[in-house]
Amino acid sequence: MIRTLVIDDDYRVAKVHAAGVQRVSDFVVVGEAHTAAEARAMIESLSPDLLLLDLYLPDEGGLQLIRSLADLAIEHRPDFIVITAARDIDSVRKAIQLGAMYYLVKPFGFVQLREQLEAYRGLHDGLGEAKVANQQTVDALYGLLRGPTGRAGTRTNLSPTTAEILRLVRAAPTGLSAADVATTLGVSRATAQRHLAYLVREGRLDLSLNYGNTGRPEHRYRIHGS
Repeated sequence: MIRTLVIDDDYRVAKVHAAGVQRVSDFVVVGEAHTAAEARAMIESLSPDLLLLDLYLPDEGGLQLIRSLADLAIEHRPDFIVITAARDIDSVRKAIQLGAMYYLVKPFGFVQLREQLEAYRGLHDGLGEAKVANQQTVDALYGLLRGPTGRAGTRTNLSPTTAEILRLVRAAPTGLSAADVATTLGVSRATAQRHLAYLVREGRLDLSLNYGNTGRPEHRYRIHGS
């Protein structure tokens, strides 16, 4: 699970964002902070993977909070996605320089939030699974941050594991199940299922039900249109 801390000075907005995060697979909200001081304490005690960060906090700017994390005794500095009403280019530039994964301008809807969280999840999974980063791997990982196809009209690049699963399914004339993929790659069935479901959402795979002798249908995945 990707442990997420929501940081926003408005209690109601924080709860809306937290509820949105909870609706996205593989994300869990570990807390809500409404000041920089509160956020800093939660980062130290909860060790979140990701921050949803408002720039306007009552005691300190959000980007100043990010700068101060270097002084905290934490093993892993969390990634962050900016969620703010600040539209000035200087804020955007500084956020990028400090490593923002994305910059969401308020107001935004759940679909926009979900798209960026799913893009981040792809990067998070890819970094955890890749052992060696050649240029193709690096390009694929950076491509994940561009988000899903809708806006740009082109498909996203795939993480190394997702690309390998797509290759396996393409090579199997009768399709593969999640169990087949898990056994071949040496990953858990849940991991295989997550990558397969993503490929279905991307329109690269088709899902069908195969009814065997047991009476329980088996999900099988084939290349789209095959």
